[in-house]
Amino acid sequence: MSAVDLKRAVFLDRDGVINVDHGYVSSWDQFEFLPGVPAALWQLQSAGYVLVVVSNQSGIGRGLYSEADLAELNRRVYLYLLDEYGVEIAQFYHCPHHPTEALLKWRQPCHCRKPAPGMIEQACAELRIDPSSSLMVGDKVSDMEAGQAAGVGRLFKVVPAATAQPLAGNGDGKEGVVLVDGLPDVARIVSESRAPA
Repeated sequence: MSAVDLKRAVFLDRDGVINVDHGYVSSWDQFEFLPGVPAALWQLQSAGYVLVVVSNQSGIGRGLYSEADLAELNRRVYLYLLDEYGVEIAQFYHCPHHPTEALLKWRQPCHCRKPAPGMIEQACAELRIDPSSSLMVGDKVSDMEAGQAAGVGRLFKVVPAATAQPLAGNGDGKEGVVLVDGLPDVARIVSESRAPA
């Protein structure tokens, strides 16, 4: 398969990037989109990016909610974005594990929990994505490390507005990470980079 056949994607952490991180969000009534996120997703989709969610969900492993609960929340998010904004999330990937705090079968080191690149690598294989032409957007160092390990081309770290730093430079010492106020900033940067000179 040549690089021409591959798609480019935006890999999105969920809590703190797409929605307000209330802690172990597991149902639609707890889910609150961050300002401007649906429109930003539409802009990124319109720019030719496949939208992929890659989220650590150790709440499953901790017994706080079930795989079925998360699947139902993903379904509601998917349908809302599609119906209201014409935005299609290509796939939701999640890791239910935690190396020390999870129960039973979920307490294990794994290749899917960020900062490991497993979810991104799985998405690239299943959805025919070229990581080098793709973006990673997250709010934690582990998101940036997962993106780097998977060979993602551009890394954006969301920093809360109260502590926002300039929109350039590195995040927590990681080379090539751009600090942004939120997903709308990523959409703006992508749009500006595509604009004719």
